[in-house]
Amino acid sequence: MLLNTLFARPRRMFGAIALISAAMLAFGILYLQNVVGLEPCPMCIVQRYALIIVGVFCAIAACSKSPAAWRLWGLLAVAMSAFGAFTAARQSWLQWNPPPIATCGRDLFGMIESFPLQRAIPMIFKGSGDCSAVDWTFLGGTIANWSFVWFLVFAGAILMALLKLPRGRGGVMPA
Repeated sequence: MLLNTLFARPRRMFGAIALISAAMLAFGILYLQNVVGLEPCPMCIVQRYALIIVGVFCAIAACSKSPAAWRLWGLLAVAMSAFGAFTAARQSWLQWNPPPIATCGRDLFGMIESFPLQRAIPMIFKGSGDCSAVDWTFLGGTIANWSFVWFLVFAGAILMALLKLPRGRGGVMPA
């Protein structure tokens, strides 16, 4: 019932994703980082930025009244969700198959300041010892595992809502 209501009203669905993204960021920053004391690794920071961008795109879509705008911002949010899911999947793989030598590499900003971008990006996805560390779990899943699941949920929900939009210019959708 709730899902049908959200999919029938794309602005509400986009708003819900924006709110969930904000809540996840608040949990990660306010609780995990500031209370528990976990410092994010470079891949965690990339996932955090992807989540911020998904939330912003969904918030813009929620404020739009045009189905064309919903399609544009929705597809951009899906693309960013796919990028976030890729990053989370790569980090999950590193956690399941840690490198033989676990060393803490440079942080994300140190990499970007010290190396050209075309060299820093592969270094981020190569991971380091801190990217493969499992510091916190919930129901058997790491932060990267849960991040992967939520990025897929967001992408799937947006695609389902976009597929339910009327085709052509004449269809008007309820807000």
